[in-house]
Amino acid sequence: MVMYFVYVLESEKDVSFYTGFSQDLERRLQQHNIGKVKATRYKRPFRLVYSEAYLRAYEAGMRECGNII
Repeated sequence: MVMYFVYVLESEKDVSFYTGFSQDLERRLQQHNIGKVKATRYKRPFRLVYSEAYLRAYEAGMRECGNII
């Protein structure tokens, strides 16, 4: 079964937060921390502070945008 994860990262550099979603949470966190994500490249390193799992990409996308499901 495919799961979709909404996650919140905290920048250890400036204590800002970033929200995203992915099917592979561990791989996505690695991408953020090695600078492969343009939006977060200059705020590395990150730590995962929260995540939620969803069965549908649509629901995860809505949650990422702040819409209540």
